[in-house]
Amino acid sequence: MAISKQRKTELLEAYAELIGKSEGMILVEYRGLNMKGMDPLRGRVRAAAGELHVVKNTLAHKALKAAGRDAPQALFSQTTAIGFAFSDMPGVAKALTTFAKENEFVKIKGALLGGRVLTAKDVEALADLPPLPVVRATLLGLLATPATRLTGAIASGVRQVVNVVKAYADKEAAPAEASA
Repeated sequence: MAISKQRKTELLEAYAELIGKSEGMILVEYRGLNMKGMDPLRGRVRAAAGELHVVKNTLAHKALKAAGRDAPQALFSQTTAIGFAFSDMPGVAKALTTFAKENEFVKIKGALLGGRVLTAKDVEALADLPPLPVVRATLLGLLATPATRLTGAIASGVRQVVNVVKAYADKEAAPAEASA
């Protein structure tokens, strides 16, 4: 069914806005899956701080070109939905690949991350990365470890000096008590 020129312009603007906000996009094919069947997938992507949109292939390709993100035409064949990752690309990749493994109607086509085009295998590898909060916690732990060790070493040195002074004071106090 043909859409009006005004509707095409609206879609191009909407796609451009989503492309501008996202750090990466994962393209999936959903052949044989109706819109009601996509609701669980949309929910999973939303939980991963992303959005899933069914797109018109030619308009999405035009919007990507206009945004300076060139993608191969092969990614825009058949039915296409794009998972837009706004902050956690591995989280969105995990949501989409997990759903694709559970559902025969969804297939990962590829992804766009920055200026790079990723294959379906690359998206699966990206999905195996830990979520962003885990990476942040690990990094903070690595940064805090040297400071903790330094504090322990300094405290140990101070403790040794205090013990030596205390032992010397005890030694001086012992003869004074014996003579009294």
